[in-house]
Formats: sequence, structure tokens, C-alpha cells
Amino acid sequence: MFFLSAAFLTGALSATELHVAKTGKDNQPGTREFPLLTIQAAAALAQPGDEIVVHEGIYRERINPPRGGTSESSRIIYRAAAGEKVSIKGSELVSGWEKAEDGVWTVVLPNTFFGDFNPFDDVLWGDWFYNQGRLHHTGAVYLNGHWLREAETKADVFTSGEEKPAWFAIVDGKETRIWAQFGDRNPNEELVEVNARQSVFYPEKPGIDYITVRGFTLEQAASPWSPPTAEQIGLIGTHWSKGWIVEDNTIQYASAVGLTLGKHGDEWDNRAATAYGYTQTIDRALQQGWSRENIGGHRIRKNHILHCGQAAIVGSMGGAFSQITENEIHDIYLDWPFGGLEMAAIKLHGPIDTEISHNHIYRTGAYGIWLDWMSQGTHVSGNLMHDNSFDLFVEVNHGPFVVDHNLFLSELALRESSGGGAYVHNLFAGEIRRRAERVRETPYHRPHSTEIIALSKVIGDDERFYNNLLVGSKGLVVFEEEAENLQAAGNVYLGGAIPSRYERDALVLEDGQSRLSLEKRPDGWWLCMKLDSQSVNKAKTFPIGTSTLGESMVSKARFENPDGSALELGLDYFKNTRNSKSPSAGPFTLKKEKNLELRVWPK
Repeated sequence: MFFLSAAFLTGALSATELHVAKTGKDNQPGTREFPLLTIQAAAALAQPGDEIVVHEGIYRERINPPRGGTSESSRIIYRAAAGEKVSIKGSELVSGWEKAEDGVWTVVLPNTFFGDFNPFDDVLWGDWFYNQGRLHHTGAVYLNGHWLREAETKADVFTSGEEKPAWFAIVDGKETRIWAQFGDRNPNEELVEVNARQSVFYPEKPGIDYITVRGFTLEQAASPWSPPTAEQIGLIGTHWSKGWIVEDNTIQYASAVGLTLGKHGDEWDNRAATAYGYTQTIDRALQQGWSRENIGGHRIRKNHILHCGQAAIVGSMGGAFSQITENEIHDIYLDWPFGGLEMAAIKLHGPIDTEISHNHIYRTGAYGIWLDWMSQGTHVSGNLMHDNSFDLFVEVNHGPFVVDHNLFLSELALRESSGGGAYVHNLFAGEIRRRAERVRETPYHRPHSTEIIALSKVIGDDERFYNNLLVGSKGLVVFEEEAENLQAAGNVYLGGAIPSRYERDALVLEDGQSRLSLEKRPDGWWLCMKLDSQSVNKAKTFPIGTSTLGESMVSKARFENPDGSALELGLDYFKNTRNSKSPSAGPFTLKKEKNLELRVWPK
């Protein structure tokens, strides 16, 4: 028998690596020869500087890290072993189904099956959530890895059919009965799972800093609705901390949110659904340490995030000073019967000095990127966006924020309700809509800081559009009524797009040069566009950076990098160096092409 010393049990020993394997036991030391069985057992032992190496298998647990690292160079790293497939699930297997009729099967589970949290008795609710007159539970039933949707009534399960199979549950004081539509499948011969945990990786305490999570499949969790006024608990989440790295993971099947960079919780959670209520939330966040030194600074990169009910990534203030880069995000809030104001692929409040770049975002039933309040120093660059209800929504911000070199290919490309934005070298292939904001007052900050200077109404004509390609729709004419100070130059208009009367020397090309399509091929996504590059290059463009953009009208802050250095937008969508005097309009460096055919993802 293997015995542990008292020093080991108290964590006095510090291992370089702690190993976890399905052949392990939690009373072993976590070496490669004697691995632990659960990731949580390794988390309990890990000290700053340690690595937790998880070997191949499915781990059905929720990891609640009790501590984090102490610095960038002394992290606690959780990683899948190289070349091994590791899945961490918030679900449990269910068997013993009995056939009812018409492809519907039923099972009865004792409530003790779920412990102290039963997702089938837990409803989505909270600030800015609209239930549309029915209940929506965080529970879910999965057939061979893919979820069924919740029916409004038990009768609806019998009529749901195989194309959109559904489930329904009734919970009483002792048991949970579930009905599910499996079509011609026998669930006792297939992989059937149900949600059993709220998250799979989330610290119960805030302030668990400098953690790395790398290389896992994280899936199937009953995550709650996450508005900006409440603690934001995701399938995986950082919980009001600093310096996490979340990279190279697949994050999928979250009832609400996949990844939260979120706010701490307090007694006002889900009791503040007004602009004034959120302003008070910000005040409390400042009291709870919201600053560059304490909160945010996360790096979220190269993840694949899909199948989330509310959003892929959400963050209320906790995502400030972060980088969200090179992620593929899709199938978010598709065909869900609830409504609300927090649905997007990426929904951030207070993303001060945050970079959102080189992501591929598509098939979202709401917004691709939604920047809501306090987007100051935010940089949205080089993203590919298509097949979304809207690609980008900027709401009640004062800037400065920069949106450059993006491909906005959805029918609705931009919804603009802010001031202080600079839109540079983008391809707008969809409609731009503008909504003036005359009522709400929102904060602006000392540059590169969370410190609030004051609150102000939005000045909606403080916008800059330089060196963009605009295809079809109305172009910038939507800014004519109230945007008397609109700054626009170097833009090229195709396919009937119309320049604003405030733009001098706009280049308008004939309709035949605007045919555009996005194709998925075996090696990636290709943009095909009929475009006479020599004609486009006649536009009177010029290099854009801090010296040309100036400062935003409300915050009086310069358009610059997070460290205060000058911003230069001298690289195109593919990070090629642009002409230093007359760069091509749009996201690409153009030469003599008559027909563009470019692989735009992966780059």
C-alpha cells in the first residue's frame, strides 16, 4: 500500500509536474508512475510554478482551483498531455431508458443523482433575460455528444421529430423524470448524457490569478444566464481575477455562456437591470479592486468555441486589458426560444485596452461582437465575420476605440450607437445602421485606466471612417442626419454603396465590380470578389495612426496603443506591410488583381 506523508498532504512539497490519469488514485502522489485520478485532487495540491498534466480520457468533474499562480513566470498550468485527447464534462451518463411511443423514451432519476445541484430544476433568469412566457432550464440531454432542445410541454416532445428532437423534464421532491425524442435510436445502445454540473472549470473564490488552461475539450455544462450586473459563471470562467491564459481548447455545449471573464458576485446580482443599476455595479467593482494591477489581462487564444445558448465569451469589466485572438466561434444562440440583451459571440462591458483580433466568428443568432459601455482603448482588428444577425454592435461608448482590417460579410455589418470610434481599412459587405443615443450617460476614464473621470451622453458624430471598402447597401449616407462632424476619407464605394456628403473625393466604382462570395473549401474559407485593384488604388488614401486620428471628443484621449505609444495601422489583414504613402483601401494590399481569390481563414 502507498502512504502519503503529512508534509505532502499539507502541500509542503512542491512538484514540478502533477499527473492525472484514468488509472490513477487520489491517494497517490501524482507522479507519472503514481498518477492522481481526478483533476480536482491535483488542483488541491498544486502550488505556484507547478504543472498539472492530464492524460487521455473523459473526466466528469468540476475543477475549483483553490489557488493560482503568483506572477506571469510562476503560474499554475493545467494542460492535456501532448498528443492525448482529454475531455472534461459537466454531464453524467444515463441508461435505463424505457420506450414510450413515437421515438420517445423516458427515464426516472433520483434527485440524489445530481447531488446539491439539479439542472432540470434550475431555470435561466436574471437581468435583461426575457423568458418569452415559458421556462428554460439549464439542464440538457445529449445524444452521441449533441444536445436536444428543451420542449415547452411534454406533448411537444412527441411531435418534435428527428430533425429537431426535444426533451422535457418534471422534477418533484424525490425524482426527476425525463422524456426525450431519440427517433429510431435506442438510447440504451447509444451515448446518452445529461447536464449535472454548472461549470467544469471555475474558481469558487475570486482572485485566483495566473492560471493556464490548455489543450482540453471542455463541454456540457449547465451554465447560468450571465448579465453584466451579476457574477458571471461560465462553462469555464476566470471569476474576477488576473492573468489567465486559456488556449487551444474546444469549449462547447454551454446552456448559457462558454467562457466568462466575469464580474464578482454580490447581494445586488440580478437586481440592477437599469443604466443607473449598472453604474452602481461599476462603482462596486472599483471598490472590489477593478484596476489594471488586479483584474483582467487575460489571453484567450486559439480556442474553438461553439454551441452556447447565450454567448461564447462574456465579460463585465473582468475582461479589461485582455487579448482575445485567433479563436473560431460559431453556432451561438441559434434557434433558442428565449430572448434578452446579452447574446453574442463576444459580449464585453468595460473592455478597456482589450484587443479582439484575428478571430473567425459566424452563425450567431445575435451579434458577432457586442461592445457595450466603456470601450476605451479597445482594438477590434483582422476578424472574419459572416452569417451573423449583426457582425458588430458598439453601444454607448465614448472611445477612443479602433476597428480596422475586418471582413464584415453579414447582411447587417455594423450597428453604431457610440462616439469616438475609428473604422479603418475594413470591408463592409453589409448594411451599416446608426441609432442615436440621447438618454443614457455612461462613464469615460483616464487613459489606460479604470479610473472614472465622469459620465457623459454619447456624442454620436465623433466617428472616423478612413480607407474602407463598402459594398452595396447604403454606405455612409446613414450618418447624414446628425453626424455633422463625421470624418471620412479614402473610402471606396462599390455595388451601389453611397458616400456621405461630408466626405470629399470619395471614389465610387460601378456595380459590376462588387460581386463577392465566401466559400468553404477543404483547406479553409476563401473570399472571392470581382475587383479591379488598379481602379481601387486610385482612391486618395493615406496612412492612419495616432497622428491622423487625433483624440475622442468626450474622453479627450488619443487613439494609441495600451502602453501609450503611437498607434500605426501599417499591416494589412494578412499582416503584410502596407504602402507607407498610399495604402490600398480595404483590408488587403492590392496590386493588379482583377479578381480576388484569397484564403481568409485560416490565415
